[in-house]
Amino acid sequence: MEVYLNMTLNKINRGQRFKIKNINEKSSREQAIRLGLFEGAYAKCIYKLPYGPIIVKAGMQEIAIGRNLAKNIIISV
Repeated sequence: MEVYLNMTLNKINRGQRFKIKNINEKSSREQAIRLGLFEGAYAKCIYKLPYGPIIVKAGMQEIAIGRNLAKNIIISV
């Protein structure tokens, strides 16, 4: 398994599993927590719409994350 440091969620590929390492900006962190995403959580990219949201699965929940929020979520793959 390859590990990318400081990769943001907007650069993930479909099918990849990842761990959230950090969420930049307080407002982005609060928004992500409301969606059930937090630092240390594991998830998988289910689908990535061109120029649209990224669909991730965390536990039993599928979540659509907008590109602006995804740019502030730092992950390791």
